[in-house]
Amino acid sequence: MRVSKLYENGGKPVVSFEFFPPRDAEAEKEFEKVVDDLATLNPDYMSVTFGAGGSTRDGSFQTVKKSIEEKNQPTVAYIAGYGLGPDEMTTVLDRYQELGIETIFVIRGDEPRNNGQFVSHPDCMYYASDMISFINENYDFDLGCAGYPEGHVQAESFEKDIEYLKTKVDNGAKYVVAQYFYDNNLFYEYVDKCRKAGISVPIIPGIMPIYGVKMTENLAALCGATLSDELRRGLKEASEGGKAAVMQFGIDFAVEQCRELLEKGVPGLHFYTMDRSQSVVGIVNYLKQENLL
Repeated sequence: MRVSKLYENGGKPVVSFEFFPPRDAEAEKEFEKVVDDLATLNPDYMSVTFGAGGSTRDGSFQTVKKSIEEKNQPTVAYIAGYGLGPDEMTTVLDRYQELGIETIFVIRGDEPRNNGQFVSHPDCMYYASDMISFINENYDFDLGCAGYPEGHVQAESFEKDIEYLKTKVDNGAKYVVAQYFYDNNLFYEYVDKCRKAGISVPIIPGIMPIYGVKMTENLAALCGATLSDELRRGLKEASEGGKAAVMQFGIDFAVEQCRELLEKGVPGLHFYTMDRSQSVVGIVNYLKQENLL
């Protein structure tokens, strides 16, 4: 399955779900249920992340393999190349190629958080654009990459970040999944600036449902996502009703956000599931009831 072809077809919006590999046997049981629940929504594809510094490379491979062979789900494999040498990257990519994977989502990734014990390979590729170029020259994968509507937290400037995205696309990325955001205007402005910069590939909005107050605040601080005063007030009010009320608030907020995005003609929605199913099932079913998906 070549994901870029899905976005080029121009039919119904493409729906995709992202997971990370379960950490242990106990998490594996819950993960199975989550995937089964979300599979009932008939997504166009699922994607599986790849841990910092290759820390989950075996777990990622096994999760991708299970998604394809046991769950019968079209699947995209991530690769995060930070710290990996060309030979290590080749080993990972060869395994995915043998598995029949046709689409790889390429990110730089971050340094593993292990108190400075991680040592990068001396020949590692520090930028996603270099990884994309390397993969494109040596393989026939369809390649996706990440974009940042509010700018990458480590970028020198917003304009420079768009330049970096242009390089990734010029080097072979055929579609972009945008980091999540809670203000759609940020996404529209980002797409407009990308188009003016000569980036013509599909740009897909990433959707991060609100799963809990603390998680939302922590992830926003980590990723640089803006939480408006209005959203913070809504979260505060919802939290007074407990976890269930916060989850429902998150579902309602995401439905409204996705509804507007779909009405504006986005080519798809990419949901960050955080290995949970209840919220995404609720959101997608609401949108289906409105014939938006």
